[in-house]
Amino acid sequence: MATDARVLDWLLDSDPALLWQVERDLAGAPPEFWEATRARVATEGFGARLLSHQDPDGQWAGGAFFPAGFFGSAEADEPGQPWVATTWALNDLRDWGVDAAALAGTAEKLAANSRWEYDDLPYWGGEVDVCINSYTLANGAWLGADVSRLASWFPAHRLADGGWNCEAEEGESTRSSFHSTLNAVRGLLAYERITGDTGVREARHGGEEYLLTRRLMYRASTGELVGDFVMRFVYPNRHRYSALSALDHFRGASLFDGTRPDPRLAEAVEVVRAARQPDGTWLQTTPLAGRTWFDVDVPEGEPSRWLTLIGTRVLDWWDTAHP
Repeated sequence: MATDARVLDWLLDSDPALLWQVERDLAGAPPEFWEATRARVATEGFGARLLSHQDPDGQWAGGAFFPAGFFGSAEADEPGQPWVATTWALNDLRDWGVDAAALAGTAEKLAANSRWEYDDLPYWGGEVDVCINSYTLANGAWLGADVSRLASWFPAHRLADGGWNCEAEEGESTRSSFHSTLNAVRGLLAYERITGDTGVREARHGGEEYLLTRRLMYRASTGELVGDFVMRFVYPNRHRYSALSALDHFRGASLFDGTRPDPRLAEAVEVVRAARQPDGTWLQTTPLAGRTWFDVDVPEGEPSRWLTLIGTRVLDWWDTAHP
């Protein structure tokens, strides 16, 4: 399905962090073209701005997952959480396509200087939360840290129903979570793509199967919609699950694995299609609460370039396989 020319022109008027993906995924630009745009992310726009906030010790905001001084502060009582600490900054920079060379020395600095707020554990070893560990796995692979031991954590901590849950390690749940499982498989896919290590593939496929058996949206026990969050698309989505973010993962996994779209994705695809506006865009829903370094998308209710990029490439991928 060709992207509407007006929508494409609008998307091409974007920050380099988004622009190179539009060129690659929607405009059909040759690799040398979009790779040149991608190389600009570290020196222009969002990428350059976020890199400028890095501390001399390799961290952002003085902390691993939360900024220094967060606990016991007035900010800790506010809705959401701040999105300015090290892990969130690395997630954004990696997702935006920043070359690891722009962060030369960061892996070593974090190994020396950054500790998790949980039990003061060393940064690249991860901790007990599967979402945090998935981010650390992907970011470590990207920056060249040795996270092979952390990779082995994931198969060992899968739950009996096939997925993961961030609350399982505290004994609060024995059932998998849509949010946690998607974060886990995204981290595992990034790790495998970057390192070539196929040792986590079985665990990733098992987590993906957990979501597929639920058609990305429904409880296994009752068949009911798992929650309204499935249909609320937001950028940045951080840790939060939606049908759109799940489909974008399955698109990436399908392209990486060389497989066709699974037919069990069909209902989620139609949810994404129904959210597309008559002009071909998708609207931002409520941004996640919490402090950021700067805004990277529009307020609630406005057409979002990020969501439109993701929604369009998901539908293009699906519709190409199902003409």
